[in-house]
Amino acid sequence: MKIKDIKVIVCSPGRNFVTVKIITDEGLYGVGDGTVNGRELSVASYLEDHVAPTLIGMDPLRTEDIWQYLYKGAYWRRGPITMAAIGAIDMALWDIKAKAANMPLYQLLGGRSRDKVMVYKHVGGLDISEVAEGVVALREQGLDAIRAQVAIPGLPPIYGTGDSTDQDALLNKRVVPHEEVWATHKYLPLVPKLFEKVRDAVGWHVHLLHDVHHRLTPIEAARLGKDLEPFRLFWLEDAIPAELQEGFRIIRQHTTTPLAVGEVFNSIYDTHTLITEQLIDYARVTSVHAGGVTGLKKIFDLAAIYHVRSACHGPQDVSPIAMGCNIHVDVAIPNFGIQEYSGYTKLMHDVFKCAWSYDRGYLQPGEVAGHGVDIDEDLAAKHPYQQAYLPVARLQDGSMTSW
Repeated sequence: MKIKDIKVIVCSPGRNFVTVKIITDEGLYGVGDGTVNGRELSVASYLEDHVAPTLIGMDPLRTEDIWQYLYKGAYWRRGPITMAAIGAIDMALWDIKAKAANMPLYQLLGGRSRDKVMVYKHVGGLDISEVAEGVVALREQGLDAIRAQVAIPGLPPIYGTGDSTDQDALLNKRVVPHEEVWATHKYLPLVPKLFEKVRDAVGWHVHLLHDVHHRLTPIEAARLGKDLEPFRLFWLEDAIPAELQEGFRIIRQHTTTPLAVGEVFNSIYDTHTLITEQLIDYARVTSVHAGGVTGLKKIFDLAAIYHVRSACHGPQDVSPIAMGCNIHVDVAIPNFGIQEYSGYTKLMHDVFKCAWSYDRGYLQPGEVAGHGVDIDEDLAAKHPYQQAYLPVARLQDGSMTSW
């Protein structure tokens, strides 16, 4: 079997997605996700101009060798664009391999380690009461794990705090990013009050999570983690900008609140210090941004040695293909923790046909051969790329902060 052709498909059925389709000379094909939110066309160009031409004629079953070829064969390694391109190719190759074996992908990863995959969903609101009501509503839908976020009183809603921000795809379709305002001194005393109210509302038999969106310094994050200890959070996510892994040592010294990070990581090297020093409890890398199934497995196999669990990033701008690959890895690895799941619109599911399924807080990978996701190219063509960006945040004095 040889790689005959590689297509790169960019579409926007509500969100922009970059999809790779690898076609073999025996008729088998596989698809992969290469989406990097706000930089989609960069990945598409990388794939079309620099990756696809080099792979024609190769054996698609040599997944590890092709992964190493794309990673080591370029002088400029790593980074979100390169690793998303590698991830897209890798997902498509594993899809072909599993189809050739006539097995669902998870069987090639060692078979099931669990019967189902626990997810968490998001609740946000403009005030604490609204968030508490939303958490109760999701709990009644069967969710065992829920992330809670609240807007800062006196400031406009900021990304990650509710329907008016992160869940509205139309908001993000801008020529330049939308700018928002952040105030740490108003945020820090607010969050413990939020979780006191939420715990009172839903009790202790539900996992509660919170995302800081990288907006604190290490000592601020340590103080927040300590203040949240009475409410027994499942985790505190992205407490600080993650470029300086050593910063997590300060947080770890001061709090027993579990820590999660990694959605902006692209390789095992980005996680190395955090995992080997046991500075985090959950690694939030995802297949599309960390080099596909192969890259994800490398990271989670290392994490398993150090008592760190998986927690794949799963927002709506990770396409259903990457979500499907995540689920197959989730169900197979021994150190699974949780899977983020924002869900998809009907149109997204029409464009991306999925064998995986969701029901009352849990996901199943499906039993079809491959990773179980395909793309309707004709329907995708009716929804062309639209320029869009996530918002950026500034402090009240006008200086930049992380979002």
